[in-house]
Amino acid sequence: MTNVVLLGPPGAGKGTIAARVAAELDLLHLSTGDVLRDEVARGTELGQLAQGFMERGELVPDHVMLAMVRERVNGREGVLLDGFPRTLAQAEGLARFLPVHAVVYLAVRKDEVVRRLGSRRVCPSCGAVYNLVTQPPEVPGRCDRCGGGLIQRADDAPDVVARRYEVYERDSRPLVEHYARQGKLITVDGARPPDVVASDVIEALRP
Repeated sequence: MTNVVLLGPPGAGKGTIAARVAAELDLLHLSTGDVLRDEVARGTELGQLAQGFMERGELVPDHVMLAMVRERVNGREGVLLDGFPRTLAQAEGLARFLPVHAVVYLAVRKDEVVRRLGSRRVCPSCGAVYNLVTQPPEVPGRCDRCGGGLIQRADDAPDVVARRYEVYERDSRPLVEHYARQGKLITVDGARPPDVVASDVIEALRP
């Protein structure tokens, strides 16, 4: 298994789990969410195009995402795609330039997603991420790493989180059935502590 897709609703902990799994199994961790936010921060053409969709909790158009992923993958093997593909069209497009060997689905309920993301805070200066419930900063409102002020991202506001989950259910959940039919799906309970979830994913992916 060299190329892995990690699926799950917003707030499932995909970024945290993906980073640990990629480090353990020596995979290239490609988070399309992080790449898009970087494009927005730098004001690129792609970032300007994507910003409106992200703030409303909508999906960025398939052709934009596929072009971005293809450019960064560039024929590599050993890739962990974090949160991509999100639609069947993206999955079909991805298959044309990158074979997917395993798909991990982190299952988390809507109420848990809203609770998690409503408590998330980020540092705009260095990118550190905190959770006021499970991983709070040492000094309230301040980043442990650089001392910068923490903020709540616009797409983590409760109404936007609810919308993001609805969009996920509508457009992305069919991917679970798509990859299950191909015999590639591994379902993991994502509501448990990150260490436990990561350990289960790693063991499931080991040759």
